[in-house]
Amino acid sequence: MHHKKFISQLDEARIEAAIAEAEKKSTGEIRVYVSHKERHDALEFARRRFQELGMLQTKGRNAVLIYIVPRTQQVAVVGDVGIHEKCGDAFWAEVVRRMTERMKEEKFTDAIVEAIQQTGAILQQYFPGTRDDSNELSNEIAKD
Repeated sequence: MHHKKFISQLDEARIEAAIAEAEKKSTGEIRVYVSHKERHDALEFARRRFQELGMLQTKGRNAVLIYIVPRTQQVAVVGDVGIHEKCGDAFWAEVVRRMTERMKEEKFTDAIVEAIQQTGAILQQYFPGTRDDSNELSNEIAKD
């Protein structure tokens, strides 16, 4: 995944719309983070960013961060304790595997949107939406 090609092909509006759609069906929260730096341990940095973005503060402890590092071609997905207890490491590994496959095909936006949809489906299963649910975290793509 070439860094500049990745950035130029990313359809941020489509990604943010996918987040909004997934969050409508669940009380969970999804964020996407793109690191422009050279990170070799995406999971470690994803966990740090998860905390820095205030994602531990959601009511249901059901926030999920999709973290992408184009320079080192790494992806990580981190779920807070509430959702992680329900689906575990195998689910996150499958999301990462599918994303990686799509990114190798240079379908960068599709890879992220599909990961959002997979995550949204599991959140809906365990944390269905309620009428009084509010959007606790921004849907904008975070970057460094």
